Amino acid sequence: MNYVNPYWRAPSLVPIWLITPQQAAELIKESVQGERSDELFYDQLIKMAPNAQQAAIIASIRDDERGHNRMFRQMYKDLTGYEVTGTLNEENPIVNSYMDGLQKAFDGELAAVEKYRKIWFGLPNGIYKDTLYGIILDEQKHAAKYNNLLLRNLNTRFNHGTWSY
Repeated sequence: MNYVNPYWRAPSLVPIWLITPQQAAELIKESVQGERSDELFYDQLIKMAPNAQQAAIIASIRDDERGHNRMFRQMYKDLTGYEVTGTLNEENPIVNSYMDGLQKAFDGELAAVEKYRKIWFGLPNGIYKDTLYGIILDEQKHAAKYNNLLLRNLNTRFNHGTWSY
């Protein structure tokens, strides 16, 4: 038999990520552009990849971003009744080197996890939270893949005597 403390009351804890549904909708709208920018950025990285295996890893991440974009668009429409229109005036970053691009991609995936966690707290329970949780897991998986690519390429540079600070 389970015991429930008779003096229990509703917790006063307020998560630091707590936002309103309106704020969550605005962040979802921003995320549509962010996922699109990531997709275009990853297209550049794919072209710079040193081999087909690394290009395929980045392509799989890019394809996930396309799916996230569609899901965010649908969530926004379902929650607000409006289509996402317009885009942020965000220019696509130029990739100076493959390693710099991998680092930027890694950092971007971790930043997305932070942003999406915040959105999660502003969504109603059910399919939208569940969907966003899946996207968060994907972003964490992407960060791990980019971390692996960074390590592979650092190791290659180190072993071939091209290591530099």
